[in-house]
Amino acid sequence: MQKMLIAFALMALAAGAGFGQDKTAAADKTAVMKTVQQFTDAFNKGDGKTAAAACADQTSIIDEFPPYEWHGAGGCAKWMNDFDADSKKDGITDGSVKLGPARHVEVTGDRAYVVVPAEYSFKQKGNAIKESGSTLTVALKKGANGWRMTAWTWTKNEVK
Repeated sequence: MQKMLIAFALMALAAGAGFGQDKTAAADKTAVMKTVQQFTDAFNKGDGKTAAAACADQTSIIDEFPPYEWHGAGGCAKWMNDFDADSKKDGITDGSVKLGPARHVEVTGDRAYVVVPAEYSFKQKGNAIKESGSTLTVALKKGANGWRMTAWTWTKNEVK
């Protein structure tokens, strides 16, 4: 009987430990998505400083406009500067990204991987254009300042 009670108590402790881990994993996933949303919200407001704050200093980026890739120290700020220049050159204004529900959020220790559908709406020389069915894929790392994007890629689908 005593062995049975001990075994039952151990099972209850193990279930409780798993429950605590589930709560931590859910909190991590929420924090990861908050960082991705912070970047997107700042981008939508044209706030490069806040967008860059969502990124790690060393960041790798792949996007649909030249030079198509950015990496290293200040990667997000470099990308934002080139994005602004490319938009100006092509007459693009009022850019806005809308994220859909995440398709995949995986957190392993201090690393995370996110895949989220996205839509980019903008005006080009006054004409409304929408890129629908695109995908934002992000890698993040948790550090002293919380979750930061270490890499991301924009996969363009179609323009309407």
